[in-house]
Amino acid sequence: MTEQIDDCIIVGAGPAGLTAAIYLARYYLKIRLFDCGTSRASWIPTSHNHAGFPEGINGEELLDRMREQAAKYGALREPKRVTDLKIEGTHFIVCCDDEQYRARSVLLATGVVNNRPKGIDDRFHDEAMARGLIRYCPVCDGYEVTDKRVAVIGTGDHGTAEAQFLRTYTADITLVCPHGDHDLSKECSSALDEAGIKRVAGPCGGFAVANGRIAFETAKGTMEFDSLYPALGSVIRSGLAEKVGAKLTGEGCIITDDHLETSIPGLFAAGDVVKGLDQISHAMGQAGVAATTIRNHLASKTPLRR
Repeated sequence: MTEQIDDCIIVGAGPAGLTAAIYLARYYLKIRLFDCGTSRASWIPTSHNHAGFPEGINGEELLDRMREQAAKYGALREPKRVTDLKIEGTHFIVCCDDEQYRARSVLLATGVVNNRPKGIDDRFHDEAMARGLIRYCPVCDGYEVTDKRVAVIGTGDHGTAEAQFLRTYTADITLVCPHGDHDLSKECSSALDEAGIKRVAGPCGGFAVANGRIAFETAKGTMEFDSLYPALGSVIRSGLAEKVGAKLTGEGCIITDDHLETSIPGLFAAGDVVKGLDQISHAMGQAGVAATTIRNHLASKTPLRR
């Protein structure tokens, strides 16, 4: 275990974690940022709804700019995966395999992982994402599929809700069940009928690019679309919070107060791991609130400039 006690350790280096690092470093705090390199923001080919970039910005470029800004103010970023979190007296113990680090506070910005349709390998997935053939966030990029042919892979309430959201951009929407026949409530069926959203049974497979579109097998044979939205839920990375007894929602999101502190004093969370909008702007705003609260809590206990 290192002898140094950090003022704050940030777990996760997406937009939320990096924003917190910038704030905390500018507050002259001793911080450490662990980055396992899996931020969903790195997938974004071009974000067109991030304020200040009217021509759009690539997700990895945005992260690079934020890393550079955090480093400018002295934020220590380490490319390591955090494997465990413990509480020992008044300090937190953050573990990266057999390495241990101590901190007065911890901010979890661990995010979520989208569930992909079965049968899509990493290379094809990344290439299709870069070309806009696979998209995950209709809030971010529904505008880009205006009047195009779009598939939503999903079913039930979640699939129906995503298809309805996208219907405001295009009339050509098909909801494709990932595993077989749709299991829809009367309310969902009525809503889809009213919106003119087609339904096709699965299973889905054989994903490929054909004629500049994404193509895949369904119960109706091979179908082609300009873009595909998986509506298959996500895995919420709240395991570290759960290990120390922090309260979670039924879906597994970390519960926080208005200042982003969890039910465990000194443990904070921001970004997609907290129930919210799954938007970069929202994650950054949460990080700013959390970082300022951390600074104020620490300042009430000990002078910060040493």
